[in-house]
Amino acid sequence: MNAETQSPKTSRPLSPHMRLALNLIGAALVVVGIAGIILPILPGVPLLILAAACFARSSPRLEHWLVSHPVLGPGIVAWRERRAISRKAKFMAVTMMTISGVVIVVSGAPAIFKAMALASMAGIASFIVTRPDH
Repeated sequence: MNAETQSPKTSRPLSPHMRLALNLIGAALVVVGIAGIILPILPGVPLLILAAACFARSSPRLEHWLVSHPVLGPGIVAWRERRAISRKAKFMAVTMMTISGVVIVVSGAPAIFKAMALASMAGIASFIVTRPDH
């Protein structure tokens, strides 16, 4: 790993309880992230990026496993090195937000909630599409 993909060094050691908590959170994020790779409704790679961040603080061995995994790792490395998102992931994210937006518009929710949800999705979509491709 180069300097950009290395995990951040902590200034003080973690307590055993905090290390365990981060390992458990990281493991849960990996499970849900894997489901997100399979199911288009869940954001897989962002959850794996969060899992790698948890493991970076709690278990360098698990972080290395996740980042170097042939299926799970490339999206994490692309984000760490270039803040890049794959075209397929961009397409899926924007498509799912568009579908969600249509559902929200035709729902019976109050207009203010519809506007807030649509504005949030528009902001997130613009962030996603402006990231470099990997």
